[in-house]
Amino acid sequence: MMRSRADKNASVKVAYIAVLTALSAVTGYVELLIPVNIFGIPGVKLGLANIVSLIALYTMGPVYAFGIMTARVILLGLMFGNVYSVLFSFAGGTLSIIVMLILKNSGGFTIYGVSAAGGVSHNMGQLIIAFITLGGLKLYYYAPVLIIAGEICGLFVGALSSVIIDRGIFNKEGKGNDRIFKGDC
Repeated sequence: MMRSRADKNASVKVAYIAVLTALSAVTGYVELLIPVNIFGIPGVKLGLANIVSLIALYTMGPVYAFGIMTARVILLGLMFGNVYSVLFSFAGGTLSIIVMLILKNSGGFTIYGVSAAGGVSHNMGQLIIAFITLGGLKLYYYAPVLIIAGEICGLFVGALSSVIIDRGIFNKEGKGNDRIFKGDC
């Protein structure tokens, strides 16, 4: 039985999504193993798993980026977290993808700026959830450190993502495997 080209493209797309979701979950797990303690303030992370979300946003689109982020959050929450970790991560990831999508589509920002804004908005999304669930304005003393950490880590994530997009499996010119997601096959 011959499979149609559309069936093959759909199968390849699902395989890429699965690989990117697994890669996102693995980098998220590795990130849990790296202790980052800035000025005694907990919750600062490098954002390595966001590399996959940023690559998905630039090469596959926002729906795929959001789906991969959601799957990662649920997987890591079920394996290593709790309801609160899922809630915090999902809020931060959702706000981050929305902000990155807006800035990317504006055309006025490079991947570095988009990623830095995504890092800051991720932290702010989590801070908003902390304020709602835990209450109190005392949580806002975290904001300056989270903004600075989000900027620095976001720039780092943007740099790594740019290298991967330019030299890796996915690239901006439409050559290589990303044609599957653009409908060129």
